[in-house]
Amino acid sequence: MADIGFVGLGIMGRPMALNLIKGGHTLFLHSRSGVPAELTAAGGRACTSAAEVARAAQVVITMVPDTPDVERVLFGDGGVASGLSKGKVVVDMSSISPIETKCFAARIEALGCDYVDAPVSGGEVGAKAASLTIMVGAKPAVFDRVKPLFDLMGKNITRVGGIGDGQTCKVCNQIIVALNIEAVGEALLFAAKAGADPAKVREALMGGFAASRVLEVHGDRMVKRTFDPGFRIELHQKDLSLALAGARAMGMSLPNTATAQELFSACSGMGGAKWDHSAMVRALEALAGKPVA
Repeated sequence: MADIGFVGLGIMGRPMALNLIKGGHTLFLHSRSGVPAELTAAGGRACTSAAEVARAAQVVITMVPDTPDVERVLFGDGGVASGLSKGKVVVDMSSISPIETKCFAARIEALGCDYVDAPVSGGEVGAKAASLTIMVGAKPAVFDRVKPLFDLMGKNITRVGGIGDGQTCKVCNQIIVALNIEAVGEALLFAAKAGADPAKVREALMGGFAASRVLEVHGDRMVKRTFDPGFRIELHQKDLSLALAGARAMGMSLPNTATAQELFSACSGMGGAKWDHSAMVRALEALAGKPVA
């Protein structure tokens, strides 16, 4: 068992940290909003700063919303970097810029420590069930060192390549998920507009080639109108912004990704930035003048 640090205890970080505690590790915890009581009740130890976490732990995991948040947690006042000593490992499981990830890694490695980028997919459900998909960018030996921790949080764990490649993989994931949400929303809306029962259409499609996790989980949300996150639209917008900025830098076009981003923007304009990303269907419903259900 090991002393593990965890910084960022929101919708995703809280259950991920709890699964590490259940796995027998000692967790040193910090979050800007405070450490949840359920984690300290389970044996986690609250710390007053990310630096205190880093001083106590051999491996420090960060799970925060965006690139500037990771930079602040790592290098701001009282940040992780100020508490590190040689030989420790920093694992960022946030979804952020692949380019900035490489810069952060260089700064951490200059302190004699190792860096891993390991963004996840699977949402709150996967975090609670310890069934996350974890996409890892790391040196092989460092990946081997931290993989037992990933095994306590996820099921599909892949070392994609070197530092930054995990974040690139996550951007790819978010492109696919966004376009699938749009496809499911359009299909169920088409069914509703044509007079069919969208719930029954979804049930039928789950047995065929159109079946997917998005149809299963988010199709159900669309039919039942359960749009509490989950995964917030504003976070998916952030991820698609990374995709579109990367595409521009590489001189390529992602036309359907751009369309999905515009639909998310329409939802934000309706006050839905914090809706679950399955609520993209609300923008399609507004265009059609018809709800799915």
